Amino acid sequence: MSGHPQSWAQVTALSLLLMPVSWLYGIVVALRRALYVAGILRSTRLPVPVIVIGNISVGGTGKTPLVLWLADYLLASGFKPGIISRGYRKSGNSSGENEPRAVGATDDPDRCGDEPVLLARRSGCPVWIGADRVAAARALLAAHPQCNVILSDDGLQHYRLARDVEIAVIDGMRRFGNCLLLPAGPLREPLSRLDTVDAVVIRRDDRPPDTSGGRPAPRFAMRLEAGTFRNLLHPQTVVDASHFQGQQVHAVAGIGNPEHFFNSLKDLGLTFTAHPFPDHHAYTQADLAFEDDNAVVMTEKDAVKYERYSREITEKCWALGVTAHVDAGLGNLLIRRIENSRRNH
Repeated sequence: MSGHPQSWAQVTALSLLLMPVSWLYGIVVALRRALYVAGILRSTRLPVPVIVIGNISVGGTGKTPLVLWLADYLLASGFKPGIISRGYRKSGNSSGENEPRAVGATDDPDRCGDEPVLLARRSGCPVWIGADRVAAARALLAAHPQCNVILSDDGLQHYRLARDVEIAVIDGMRRFGNCLLLPAGPLREPLSRLDTVDAVVIRRDDRPPDTSGGRPAPRFAMRLEAGTFRNLLHPQTVVDASHFQGQQVHAVAGIGNPEHFFNSLKDLGLTFTAHPFPDHHAYTQADLAFEDDNAVVMTEKDAVKYERYSREITEKCWALGVTAHVDAGLGNLLIRRIENSRRNH
């Protein structure tokens, strides 16, 4: 199962039944945003520019690879970015669990979240998490005063944190489903929200994107390129897709849209049995208790959860690395907005 129920793909009897709840949800969302825009609810502005990356729909759209691309671009442009995220905690009953905290490359993904751990490994930037993005950003800046720009992962609806640049990410394969608001559809906010962002990044697939309406925000294409496979038990062992030619492997994906991962494997020529799981699935060793001893391939996000398991499990597991390729125009727009923001600050 994936991050999108089947009923969200089109208008169904169930979605029609849930429409009144969606209308109520839409009223609450619109009122909350209006209160922030009017200044009745106050946003907190940080002393450095803030770039928010998010989406208006539930499920994976490719935000994490985009955040990594943005971090690399900013580092190459002479900036010192820091990354904040809400994180995800499997168990958060203790009083300190909701406090901002730094995330390291070896931290437990059950406590910090799989995406923050992956960002800490791949970005080369300080990563902090917290349900309160403002508190997390302030803690990051206090610990790393050299940081001069903040990337807020999945923070589009966190209006208490004032932002200088908003980037919305769209899944070019799944798009907006039935275009209805939660719970009748996948939308967190109405499509008109895309009118207000600074840039829209579309994760392209075979079909050209059609987000309709001729919206004013500039569009940029993003493509994820599959790279090499890294062994979980022996991280220094890296192979390409040819290593699995002629084998029947198991493919595990606990991401927002597992079909993206499975399509990448098909493009690489792998023969596999697909095992989709929900996004942020809390894996156990039993999830890999297959009857045969065939190799298991997975996403990098899944890999951070499996690395702690036994040698018998991790020795046969391989994580596929991906790299985002984004229209260069997004970087140019980003630098212009950051420089304008710094002058205003």
